[in-house]
Amino acid sequence: LESELLYGVPFEMSEQAQSKEFVIPIGKAKIERQGTHVTLVAHSRPVGHCIEAASVLSKEGVECEVINLRTIRPMDIETVEASVVKTNHLVTVEGGWPQFGVGAEICARIMEGPAFNYLDAPAVRVTGADVPMPYAKILEDNSIPQVKDIVFAVKKALNI
Repeated sequence: LESELLYGVPFEMSEQAQSKEFVIPIGKAKIERQGTHVTLVAHSRPVGHCIEAASVLSKEGVECEVINLRTIRPMDIETVEASVVKTNHLVTVEGGWPQFGVGAEICARIMEGPAFNYLDAPAVRVTGADVPMPYAKILEDNSIPQVKDIVFAVKKALNI
């Protein structure tokens, strides 16, 4: 899956990533930022929003661990579980609708697995609005998760 909203967005790339031999492992998530208070899990465009939200929250003393799933099938639930065991809180972020989404699947797997016993609060999902994608830019921006929405969700999860 790719997000056309990422077309034309510049990214820094390491020397290693620019090598012809570089391969991203399928099914292995990447921890983009280490943290201790809450786990943020996302894929595609929302990963960048999570990193921005983590920077904002860091100024308030909240350290977010940001996980980039990179693939959703297979899904690296082990990395997510290990992070939840460490942080005791989970927030998932995705641009899609809430029903039947990736965040719902992550929450279900955490609830059904060993990490559930480590949660200190219910998992929180940040999703797109349950509406057809609007054409107007301002409405589109309000129908998909923004940094402010992630910050709000983290504070809700941490009860602050």
